[in-house]
Amino acid sequence: MYPVSPQAYDRAITVFSPDGRLFQVEYAKEAVKLGATTIGATSREGVVLVAYKNIQSKLLIPESLRKIFIVDEHIATTASGLVADARRLIDMARDEVRQYKVMYNESPYVETIARNVCDVMQLYTQYGGARPFGVSLLIGGIDDRPRLFEAEPSGALLGYHASAIGSGRKIVEEIFNKSYKETMSIDDLIRLSIKALEKSEDSKLTMSNIEIAYATMKKKKFKVLTESEIKKYLK
Repeated sequence: MYPVSPQAYDRAITVFSPDGRLFQVEYAKEAVKLGATTIGATSREGVVLVAYKNIQSKLLIPESLRKIFIVDEHIATTASGLVADARRLIDMARDEVRQYKVMYNESPYVETIARNVCDVMQLYTQYGGARPFGVSLLIGGIDDRPRLFEAEPSGALLGYHASAIGSGRKIVEEIFNKSYKETMSIDDLIRLSIKALEKSEDSKLTMSNIEIAYATMKKKKFKVLTESEIKKYLK
């Protein structure tokens, strides 16, 4: 016999099921799996973020749908899941960057900002009256070396050489497991990411439905590619 109604485990974020699960957190992860595929990858040269934008209407202005966000000049993030939730977390991350610079007069490490974001996400799994964030983030950047972290709805923080989130994650990871090398150039990382997106998405990739950003060890500053620059890679 359950000590409480089985439905209580389904509705309350603070109640563990008898087998130790938090169903609302698991549902948040399912929301991420339904999101558009986004990819992050690092090499010795730098870090690349590539995001697919699921444009379902010809009436939509593509530029209004953003999937890559600059947190600081050396930190950027991309999201899959509820983009509105991501926007809130990104605003928090930007505030953390500003406070860190005021306090220490230097730019923060990528992991410092990623951990702060995960701390906020984890906090929303502990209290009733609030739901977990229905989004995962890939947080990439450059400090002493290229960095890539994934922030999950549970608040877990994982570091990767390359990773993907969203509906095409498994397909992308299979391709990267076969072809990824730590010595790849930025151009090669972008091409491999585009190849993986083509395999994971049903729609044809165009200049308007993908976003690409990268940062190198030399400049340590993110550059978001224009449509004309993306077109060269699509060829």
